[in-house]
Amino acid sequence: MQTVQDYSSFKLVILFLVSFFSNVFSAISGGGAGLIQLPALLLFGIPYNQALALHKIATVALGIGGSLRNFRSFNSDLSIILSLLIIGIPGVLFGSSLVMIISNEYLYLIIGLVSIFLGSYSFTKPDLGLAKINKNIDYLTWTRFISFVFVIGILNGSISSGTGLLVTILLIKTFGIDFLKAISITFFSVGIFWNASGAIALTRIGVFPYNILIVLLSGSFLGGLLGAHLSNLNGNKLIKRFFTFLCFLLGLSLCLRFIKEVL
Repeated sequence: MQTVQDYSSFKLVILFLVSFFSNVFSAISGGGAGLIQLPALLLFGIPYNQALALHKIATVALGIGGSLRNFRSFNSDLSIILSLLIIGIPGVLFGSSLVMIISNEYLYLIIGLVSIFLGSYSFTKPDLGLAKINKNIDYLTWTRFISFVFVIGILNGSISSGTGLLVTILLIKTFGIDFLKAISITFFSVGIFWNASGAIALTRIGVFPYNILIVLLSGSFLGGLLGAHLSNLNGNKLIKRFFTFLCFLLGLSLCLRFIKEVL
């Protein structure tokens, strides 16, 4: 791995800008920072496993920045948040353990196709996530919800990219909440706690370049803070447009990565 001295000030500035703007975008749309930030780290010559760990640590800062403005509104959603933490974190830890022993190509394809489906679904449902819908949540609904949460947690621990989008749409479909509330819950639960758990599990990989880590943390926190502010100013319609666009972009990117890895 490259040493700390191998990264010039110019490269660090570029990485900060990439991190900042990708996390602004992510905070507005509900996920997807890994679409830009993770490939940027790979282009810096950092091995995949270490790049994933760095990305996860930085995304904790994104979760904090994206949650600060909406933290007080979580009181009415404690049962949802606890479910995401209690069921999701074991999935993340299990997924992190798979990074070293399985090939990720087919996971890229699966999540890419799911992301394209989510984008298409959001595009064809004009009212999706624009207003709160009161739903009766029965035992079967909760069972289905926590099953999906565990599976998404595994994907979060292993490939990271796009899992925030999956949780956001799962919250909207299951509980009838709007995009703004769903994204707030996603950043608090997934952005902070899931990614912190995954980062801790991946720290066994080795020493990180700390100058890059500081740059990523700064860009992620400030980007998340600005993105959350813009989301509150512009409301659910803007969030939905970003969400739909990012789903298509992420899906195509991961499908292309699958093709590249296979060929």
